[in-house]
Amino acid sequence: MITVGELLDEKGHGIWSLKPEDTVFDAIKLMDEKGVGALAVLKGDDLVGMISERDYARQVILKGRSSKDTKVKDIMSTQVYYTFPSQTVDDCMVVMSERRIRHLPVLKGDELIGMVSVGDLIKDIIAEQKYIIEQLEHYIAGDEYS
Repeated sequence: MITVGELLDEKGHGIWSLKPEDTVFDAIKLMDEKGVGALAVLKGDDLVGMISERDYARQVILKGRSSKDTKVKDIMSTQVYYTFPSQTVDDCMVVMSERRIRHLPVLKGDELIGMVSVGDLIKDIIAEQKYIIEQLEHYIAGDEYS
């Protein structure tokens, strides 16, 4: 079972973030540039929220707001669910499924060290299942060394 820390070591510890005072337009632009669906919102080094494409759709577009006039702090999610490097991918999938979220910040103590998405977790789960299937096929075929 792979841990979140191991997953981050494989995929990278890149964190894309902005400040609560930044505009939602800046957030959407950064998400587009980086090809991500959510960003951490930091006040100094402290994680104070998350902003996602879903927040934008529900809190700006559907409410007729302007992304250039709306601040991130006005629409960000302040109840942030997060994970630790020692947690397993399966643990994260449970949290993400139960909370209906697609991104989890990874904290080491109070320090934000990365972000995992549901896509990252699914990719890892599929790779692990593929490996298990290959091992079972070798076992069934009677291969001693594979």
